[in-house]
Amino acid sequence: MSRPFPSRSLRSREPKYRRNGKIRAREVRVLDETNQQLGVMALSEALRLAQSKDLDLVEIAPTATPPVCRIVNYGKLLYEEAKSHKESRSPGTKMKEVQLSAVIGPHDFAVMLNRAIEFLCDDMKVQVRLRFRGRQRAHKEIGFGVVNKFVQEASAYGHADAPPKMLGERDLNVILSPLPRNKRARNPRAANAAKPPPEEVDGDAGAAE
Repeated sequence: MSRPFPSRSLRSREPKYRRNGKIRAREVRVLDETNQQLGVMALSEALRLAQSKDLDLVEIAPTATPPVCRIVNYGKLLYEEAKSHKESRSPGTKMKEVQLSAVIGPHDFAVMLNRAIEFLCDDMKVQVRLRFRGRQRAHKEIGFGVVNKFVQEASAYGHADAPPKMLGERDLNVILSPLPRNKRARNPRAANAAKPPPEEVDGDAGAAE
């Protein structure tokens, strides 16, 4: 008797990402191995570029228009994702999360950045997550720009364990680890505490004698 649905074992063998010759789109938006944008190009051109670097072309955002692909070592990508997932679930790991959006304003960006810096100064890892909503999924390069800027702004306090990457189709994720204390910028809270309080103005100073 035939089964109407594939077995669990068959589903588990399906690759997480399409790569190289399995990618179906005619045009793709390409990110290089450092997550820098290379623009939209024909799939054949993107494949040649990946092959010239002895790397894979991996489709990381299949629902975007055009799909977003990254030039990367496929095995290394899966290893880094598994490692990050394991670290985030480890009971001994102190991990905090900050959430961004692709259209975050300067004020909210600064608030999230200051929060992340406080966590890093407390020797905690920080998971930075950006969720794409609606039509934002068609322009994932904007979200990558926001997250890369966030990583750069926090670089005096922590470093990215791996380049930002997609988790599923909606979430862009990167994990920051605190720098060693002797290489880390001064804790902003300590710097503010060291500032002398503003001088009090004598209420009678301006009074007529």
